[in-house]
Amino acid sequence: MPWLGFGVWQIEGDGETERAVRSALATGYRSIDTAKIYGNERGVGQAIHHSGIPRENIFVTTKLWNDDIRAGRVAESFEQSLKSLGLDYLDLYLVHWPIAGRIASTWKAMEKLLATKRVRAIGVSNHLRPHLDELLAVAEVVPAVNQIEFHPYLQSRSLIEFCHAKGIRSEAWSPLMKGGALLRDPVIMDLAKRHRKTPAQIVLRWELQTGVLTIPKTTRPERMRENADVFDFTLAADEMDAMARLDQNQRVGPDPANFGF
Repeated sequence: MPWLGFGVWQIEGDGETERAVRSALATGYRSIDTAKIYGNERGVGQAIHHSGIPRENIFVTTKLWNDDIRAGRVAESFEQSLKSLGLDYLDLYLVHWPIAGRIASTWKAMEKLLATKRVRAIGVSNHLRPHLDELLAVAEVVPAVNQIEFHPYLQSRSLIEFCHAKGIRSEAWSPLMKGGALLRDPVIMDLAKRHRKTPAQIVLRWELQTGVLTIPKTTRPERMRENADVFDFTLAADEMDAMARLDQNQRVGPDPANFGF
């Protein structure tokens, strides 16, 4: 799985999604992250089909939505996503949110999907330590990935360390915290000036050096190129420490311990 991927959350419509994903693929991205609830799986699939890039060179992730979890439609939802994407298999299938009373049974259904070899890896999203404890108590297969909100203002160190100890790779959604105040933080701006990089590049580089996969989202080709240009410099230990001190336990998305959808 590539360390840097491209997310398509909030990109609306198949046409716009196809344009954005084709641009990302042309830029060099090889990991595309979508979800059933985003409503743009078809556009992702069309972009992959028309890209001219061999399917085996593109890592595709989508996610099982909450309504299907509650209804026990894990296998059916998986089939719908494959059909929408126009693919024969998925590289990674994630449980989108931890639904109370369904965590264990949903994971067992995910393990059955993995056994069909039509998905190469299974994982979770937005799962905190209590959710993972419940899942791991019944798991025969450890989740490959836990995709969580992660950025300098929400570092979740104990969760990241727990996942690492269990062999679960952490992946960041909203890695740039939707821009705004984070990218104007004086510490980040100072590091950007020092390295002759943008604040977004500093944040993404920090995440990668923290050992967290990241999937920034944009529809602008110039931003796609900017976000991908983070492999030609390294943050020093003292700079990593300065970034670590920015943690505020501040979310921009729903709290996995208390959500109502």
